[in-house]
Amino acid sequence: MFAIIAAVIFGLALILDWANASVGDAFTTQTLLMAGLLCIALHLAGVGTSARWRGRRR
Repeated sequence: MFAIIAAVIFGLALILDWANASVGDAFTTQTLLMAGLLCIALHLAGVGTSARWRGRRR
């Protein structure tokens, strides 16, 4: 799930960079890139996966 979110964020950052658009001081392409990298890092760390580490109850 985080990989899909990161792909959307990276796509938005690329479009904003190509359009040379400015949407504010807090919402820049660098901020979007950092948010995308955070999502990729969370995805690679296994956060948000549905795998359970505990054994099943019987």
